[in-house]
Amino acid sequence: MAEETLRPAWSSQFDPEVLPRLATSGPVGEITPEWAWGGSTGKGVRVAVVDSGVEAAHPALDGCIRGGVAFEYDESLESRVRLEADDPPVDLTGHGTACAGIIHSIAPEAEIYSVRVLGRELRGKALQFAAGLRWALDHGMQVVNLSLSTSKEEYYGLFHKLADEAYFMNVLLVSAANNYPVASYPSLYSSVISVAASDGGDPFTYFYNPAPPVEFGAPGIDVDVAWLNGGRSQITGNSFAAPHIAGITALILSKYPELTPFQVKTVLMACARNVAQAGA
Repeated sequence: MAEETLRPAWSSQFDPEVLPRLATSGPVGEITPEWAWGGSTGKGVRVAVVDSGVEAAHPALDGCIRGGVAFEYDESLESRVRLEADDPPVDLTGHGTACAGIIHSIAPEAEIYSVRVLGRELRGKALQFAAGLRWALDHGMQVVNLSLSTSKEEYYGLFHKLADEAYFMNVLLVSAANNYPVASYPSLYSSVISVAASDGGDPFTYFYNPAPPVEFGAPGIDVDVAWLNGGRSQITGNSFAAPHIAGITALILSKYPELTPFQVKTVLMACARNVAQAGA
């Protein structure tokens, strides 16, 4: 799990003053936000928040949480991971509730599921994280928000396999980059949608990065979010940029459920603030 910092390292890449305005032409240039998600509410799309849990009764969530599970580390088991029911879900830190709240504010009719893999102080094992992602793939999720990561090389192959499997299952993985410029997984894989923080308060204003591995910048600096015990907090981090893109992705899939991850990425790129529309 990437720690939240005052200003994540990647955020400087999305400064409108230094990022060149891009241009599209041909059919891609005709894709607009109105075409992509105009009139959509996220209805019919299932979103998993793999995180610290979600406070299901939080007033900002309006009853959008449809269920939850938790994965606990257990050395007595061969898999080292124990699945537990978590219904109604609970949040141990506030982090998962913040992510779910952002998604719900953008896609109010999306169905959100809590997949708790982190404990107090946002600590957890990579195997718990992998098990939570596996659960999301096995239970019909269409979008998975991953505002967490591992930097341990020994898990590179495991998460790469899961990310590729998700890609070929048409499951959109939206992954926050680490707040520090270090290798972290699964955000570095081309099969996921990688996101870092940018300035700005408009949830639908985001940027495309022409120099990956981080592909998109979305609001993540001093964001007002839902937090524990029905409260709110102002916080900064790539973790809170990712659910902005997850929410927009849910809107797109609700309107165009046949789109593949590759096609959704193309739509997101075409609608980014720094990508000029044809004729603009």
